[in-house]
Amino acid sequence: MSPIRKAQVAGTFYPESPIELQNKVEQMLSQQNPLGIKNICGLVVPHAGYIYSGQIAAKAYKQIDSAVYDNVFIISPSHFDYFDGCSIFNGNYESPLGLIKVNSEIIEKIAGFEGMQISHLGHQNEHSLEIQLPFLQQLIPGFSLVPIVMGSQNYETADKLARAIQAVLQSPEYSNQKNLIISSSDLSHFHDLKQAHILDKVILDDIKEFDPERLNRNILEKKTEACGFGPILAGMMACKLLGATQTKILSYGTSADVNNDESQVVGYLSALFYKN
Repeated sequence: MSPIRKAQVAGTFYPESPIELQNKVEQMLSQQNPLGIKNICGLVVPHAGYIYSGQIAAKAYKQIDSAVYDNVFIISPSHFDYFDGCSIFNGNYESPLGLIKVNSEIIEKIAGFEGMQISHLGHQNEHSLEIQLPFLQQLIPGFSLVPIVMGSQNYETADKLARAIQAVLQSPEYSNQKNLIISSSDLSHFHDLKQAHILDKVILDDIKEFDPERLNRNILEKKTEACGFGPILAGMMACKLLGATQTKILSYGTSADVNNDESQVVGYLSALFYKN
C-alpha cells in the first residue's frame, strides 16, 4: 500500500472541516471571473493561509474551471528541510476533502533524471504544496498528482527539473495527455509596503515578459525576492519547453490588504502560462 501524506495545516492555513473547506473554496472561486483563456499549461499561485492569499490563488484556479487535466505537477519550495535537487513523494496526499492519488509512473521516470529523487524530504510539514490541493480537488476530480519539492532553489536545478518534465511529457505514452504545472510561491517578505511594491514589481515584470533568465539575474542581484523563486523558474521553463508562448498576471496583493499592517508585508501574485 502506498504511503499517505496526511494534511498538516488543516485548521490553520485553511478550514479543517470538509464541509467548511468545500464551502470556503466554492465561495472564493465564485467571486472570480473566467477570462476565457485556453490551453493553459501553468499557474503561479501563492501559498499563505486562505485568509491572506486565497482570493489571489482563486483568481488563477478559476481560469481552469471546467478544464480537464490528467496530471497536475505542483512544484513547491522547501521551508523546513534542506537537501540538494528535487524531492518527489511517491505516495498519496490527503486533504480534508479526501485522498489524492499520485502518478507513480511519471514520478519514477522523473526520478531517473539527474538531481531528482523519490523521497519524503520536504514533504512532511510543507504547507506550500498542501494548500493548493483543495482547489484542485474542487475543480479537477480524478486528477493524478506529481508532488515536487525543490531543495535547491537555483537556476541549474530549475533547468534540470524543467527538462525532466519535458522529456517525460513528450514521450509517446504521455504526449496525448493534458498536464498542468503549478508553481507555488509567495513574493517579498517583511518589508514595508512601499519597498514590497518595488521588489514585487520586478518579478511581476519578469513573469510578464516570460523571461526566466532575467528573473534569475534579478534574484541573484537582490532586485527582487520570492520564497518560491525556484518553482517559478522551473514552471516558466517547463511551460516554455512544452510550447507555451504567453503569460498573464492575474492578481497581485499583500498581507496589508487584509491586516492593514504596512510595516511588514508579504507579497502575493497569481499568473498563468498558456499556448496561443
